[in-house]
Amino acid sequence: MTPLLLTVHDAPVPFKGSDGLVHLVYEVWLANISSGEADIQDIDVIGDGAVVQRLDATAVSHRLQPAGLRESSAVLTRGTQSILFLNVILPNGTPIPKQLLHRVKAHYSAAPPGRQEIVESGGATTPDLQPVVRISAPLRGDRYVSADSCCDSTRHMRAAMPINGRVYVAQRYAVDWEQLDVDNRIYAGPREKLESYTIFGKPVYAVADGVVAVAVTGLPEQTPGKYPTNISIEEADGNAIIEDLGGHHFACYAHMQSSSIHLHRGDKVKAGQVIGLVGNSGNSVAPHLHFHVMSSELSLASNGLPYQIDAFKVTGATPGTEAFDEAEEKGTPLAVKAFSPPHVVEDSLPLDQLIISLTPW
Repeated sequence: MTPLLLTVHDAPVPFKGSDGLVHLVYEVWLANISSGEADIQDIDVIGDGAVVQRLDATAVSHRLQPAGLRESSAVLTRGTQSILFLNVILPNGTPIPKQLLHRVKAHYSAAPPGRQEIVESGGATTPDLQPVVRISAPLRGDRYVSADSCCDSTRHMRAAMPINGRVYVAQRYAVDWEQLDVDNRIYAGPREKLESYTIFGKPVYAVADGVVAVAVTGLPEQTPGKYPTNISIEEADGNAIIEDLGGHHFACYAHMQSSSIHLHRGDKVKAGQVIGLVGNSGNSVAPHLHFHVMSSELSLASNGLPYQIDAFKVTGATPGTEAFDEAEEKGTPLAVKAFSPPHVVEDSLPLDQLIISLTPW
């Protein structure tokens, strides 16, 4: 008996994170085809016959979400689906597996006594070895925070959205770039005032040569401190540019100021060209630049793809998302852990909650 059906919709694309390690980020869909609860005990990710990651019941409970919900649970009720969000990190020198398989041990309440513990394997997938696009940074300056970036944050990585008859995770590798002032505050002054925020009005730069696929303008700035209501899916990105980078890679720059965008569909842009200014339009609680790379020009109905920024410096780290959210809510300084000397990073994807200098040197 295999009461759980395991499926991988989007094969992972291996990439190098700013920790210097190779990451495999993807989702496994689990469907409970039994008449009772399935309580997941542990899950092994197997690469070419060897265990490359083991998740115990606690880890599973943090990474398994019922489809359509944001609350995690290791229990699947009968006839339901859940999504397991994985970040498999390969130790240095470990070859990328040719095949990944998933071994699940679970307790099934509907099975006969003595047969309720079942181990099954499934969800076979082959890592997608497509080239990872190399780009420059979309901002310039110091003290930027890579908020809600890959690979264990939840807001972007777990934004599985049903659109056009398919579930997409377009923001799998998205980052919300915010910026600290010299006192490590996200804003200084009235919370509701756009100009209080360090990042507001900063130039946004094209990350590579390309062509404008989508240009959205005309949307108002939102009042910081609260999410707007009645935002349609078409307006979620606010004033935005989607750039065709070639090779089925598209870059999304979101939440900019309307009056700062002077590009139109079909316009060619050069790497380093200013394409707009950071704003707070669309579905945004504070001024920031949302950036991600995807497989089509549809910012939400796309497969999220990794990318690597050519060069940057990691100068520190925040205490984590909870502390960052508190600082964003209250305007209090973040207790930043400074790195001395800073870590110079090349051709990598910035991981979550780092303090980063994006100034060329």
